Amino acid sequence: MNQRFHSLLGPSLLVGMAVVVASLWAMPAQAQLFGGDDEARRAIIDLRGRVEANRQAAEQANERLARELKELVDNELTPARRGMLDLINQLETLRRELAEVRGQNERLARDLAELQRQQRDVLAAIDERLRPLEPVRVTVDGVEFPARPEETQAFEAAMNALRASDFARAAQLYEALVARFPNSGYVPTALYWQGNAHYAARSYKAAIESYQRLLSKAPQHPRAPEAMLAIANCHLELKDARAARAVLQELVRLHPETEAGATARDRLARMR
Repeated sequence: MNQRFHSLLGPSLLVGMAVVVASLWAMPAQAQLFGGDDEARRAIIDLRGRVEANRQAAEQANERLARELKELVDNELTPARRGMLDLINQLETLRRELAEVRGQNERLARDLAELQRQQRDVLAAIDERLRPLEPVRVTVDGVEFPARPEETQAFEAAMNALRASDFARAAQLYEALVARFPNSGYVPTALYWQGNAHYAARSYKAAIESYQRLLSKAPQHPRAPEAMLAIANCHLELKDARAARAVLQELVRLHPETEAGATARDRLARMR
């Protein structure tokens, strides 16, 4: 850069400065050489003109030097500035992208919260709808078991028909319950009351069949002793005393401590 500085000064500027200095030293000699004041004034005027010309030339050279120095400095700093500007632009881009990602995350968080709320609402609605369909614990004839609402509704419909003395309809409804819910806890009781409906309608053979199905499906059910006693009664209605006696004897043997067992003993005593 120092070499560039010296080259910018140039030989003309150095020569001009030397002429100015020499002229200043030569002023007295010139005044004496030309003799008189007029010659001295002209010499001074001429010298001033040359000094002014050299001054202007020096100023122009300085301005040119300043411009070239500025261009040199700018050219030397341009790569660093360009790198700095690139880095600043990259940082600004990263800031914008980060802001976009944060905005997306916030939107996703809101969407997730809304989906979770909707899921909770849907599950709550499903739970509300299914709750009436869930099995509940019921107790019938001293036996507790789970039953779905539709099982209970079917059983109550048959019982209502029986209470209304619509024995044929009641028998049909009990049979429908057993067919639809074969594993329901209502089945033994339904078979018992179906037998009673048949008995009330004087369908004794059908009654015996219903009671027998109860004994086959649930021999230890609380209604089993009564079913056996009812079977004996049906045989008596059918004028089959021998079959009735056999059932009563079996009832006493299997359920001696029950009320039905005590009744069976009394009947057996009267039948002798």
